[in-house]
Amino acid sequence: MEKPPFIANPAIRWAIILGVLAYVVWAVTSLPFNWERIQEGIPRAIRIFKGAFPPDMIRGELVLQGFLESIKIAIVATLAGVMLSVPIAFAAASNIAPKWLYNIGRATIIIARSFHPVIVAILFVKAVGFGPLAGILTLTIYSIGFVAKMLAERIEEIDWGQVEAIRAAGGGTFITMLYAVIPQIMPRQIGLSIYQLDSNLRASAVVGIVGAGGIGSTLMNAFRRYDYDFALAITLCIIGVILISEAISGRIRRNIW
Repeated sequence: MEKPPFIANPAIRWAIILGVLAYVVWAVTSLPFNWERIQEGIPRAIRIFKGAFPPDMIRGELVLQGFLESIKIAIVATLAGVMLSVPIAFAAASNIAPKWLYNIGRATIIIARSFHPVIVAILFVKAVGFGPLAGILTLTIYSIGFVAKMLAERIEEIDWGQVEAIRAAGGGTFITMLYAVIPQIMPRQIGLSIYQLDSNLRASAVVGIVGAGGIGSTLMNAFRRYDYDFALAITLCIIGVILISEAISGRIRRNIW
């Protein structure tokens, strides 16, 4: 059986399609593209790529130091973010929290998810200075935005019959949480924590570019020195580490879920 179109009325459907196309044309034609600068940038980009080959793999100690710092930042930020996410997630679950607490929990998640980590990193670099502390604070906020939201949604999907059974047996709020809610959300929480650690490892390289420590700072310093062959070596190492971490975390998540 053929699936019906998302918008049944053909006149409205075509009006929306034409409206979107007209907006795209208007957006492209109204944006300030400077074609002369683009033409001037092509030879400069070619010089950069030529200067990057072959990649400089000799300064492995600097790359290793940057990666070790990124890993430390990612682990500390993940632990802090996950620990803070648990109470926020319970507060943001509509089937458990009262209305006033639910609003506070949801508002906290929305604020944590409102800004890209790079913007948050810039703010923390201005507040606490260059270095790994700014990266840890940034990725902690980033972790809360994702983990608390996903965990709150999982809490709202739990089997409520187990909760009522514990309450009928005389269990209080703490006992109900301990034996009826936490066992149902624990597998998801472990999977989210592993995913967030993997995500923070990648994000630590990005926020480091604005001064929040880790391998990103090493990469930015290489670009500032026009050390393109070393920058390419760092970029290749970042890709390799991310592929390995993605494979490991994906395997663990599949085993858990």
